[in-house]
Amino acid sequence: MSNVSVLRTSPKTILEDYQKLMDLADYRSAVPEGNATILKINLSWSLFYPACSTPPWQLDGVLSKLRQDSYKDITCVENQTVVTHPWKGAYGNKWLPILEKYGVDYVPLTNAEWVPFRPKAEMLAMNDLFGGVLVPKKFFGSNVVHLPTVKTHGHTTTTGAMKNAFGGLIPKYRHHAHKKIHEVLVDLLAIQKEIHKGIFAVMDGGVCGNGAGPRTMEPFIGNVLLASDDQVAIDAISAKIMGFDPLKIDYIRIAHDRGLGMGDYDQIEISGMDKQELEKLNFKFTTTKSPIVEWDQRLRKGTANTNWLHNILFHSPVFKTFIFASGFYHDKLWYPTTGKKHIDEFMKTEWGKLFDTYGYGKFPEYPEVKEWNPY
Repeated sequence: MSNVSVLRTSPKTILEDYQKLMDLADYRSAVPEGNATILKINLSWSLFYPACSTPPWQLDGVLSKLRQDSYKDITCVENQTVVTHPWKGAYGNKWLPILEKYGVDYVPLTNAEWVPFRPKAEMLAMNDLFGGVLVPKKFFGSNVVHLPTVKTHGHTTTTGAMKNAFGGLIPKYRHHAHKKIHEVLVDLLAIQKEIHKGIFAVMDGGVCGNGAGPRTMEPFIGNVLLASDDQVAIDAISAKIMGFDPLKIDYIRIAHDRGLGMGDYDQIEISGMDKQELEKLNFKFTTTKSPIVEWDQRLRKGTANTNWLHNILFHSPVFKTFIFASGFYHDKLWYPTTGKKHIDEFMKTEWGKLFDTYGYGKFPEYPEVKEWNPY
């Protein structure tokens, strides 16, 4: 039976709680320390916003535990999208001083070497959407540890461990996956099971995101942490905590049906917390859609059967107008107004005060990220 470890936490105990959580989930059995370990952080916005991306205490707590347990070969990775930049995001989310503290390299995957891979598992969407699969060469034979947060998502209802692979196994132009996003996430989990020695996820719910995720959300103090070697199960428990029925979320249900993990809440063991206590955690979240997600879905669905129009909108320079619109809405309109109000309120909380204790470090003199579209 699949097991998910769940712990209550607080800003004062967070680093200790990560150590307890990972031991409770027996992470060393899932990702043996003799293998190279990929730490896949989560970047949903180059700017800092609560619950949007891997918070500094999550990275700090997990790296501290890995180093304490003699994990030596660790690389931290993240990718680029048409609306995020891996170096700017690493600075804005205060990752760089933590990586330096533990002597861990940071590798933007757009600059990594990618190689073709033919999965043994049947692909539900990757071949149709991208004409095949590419994988970062350094992923083969490695462990992967995912660092997602507890939050909603306009494209997938919730997001978590499974979707965190989205930023590791699809290069920059992965927005095309939105046409069949649930099937893509299932494909990515099947691929991970073939290329990695071990898979583990540590999910931060100290601060969660409710509403129009993954960016324009309302921060919610959750004070909870999750960990598991079953990516489907941890996403199911996270969804349950947020107030959703896990098996009504397509990517969880499909992965469960295909035997990639356990999505049935009743069949998942919980350690660290009694199930009755877990059920009382219901955060009663509601997934909504930002105007950008709403129009993205409308246009993709509306042109799905009209190839020439779909290609003009999404596979030609016309698409740059959508990229501009997204950046303008998120960074220039929403963030300085509604976003700033939420951030100001967050910074008054104990979690906000904890965020303040971490430094940004020196703004990186980063190498240029490749303008590269392998698909």
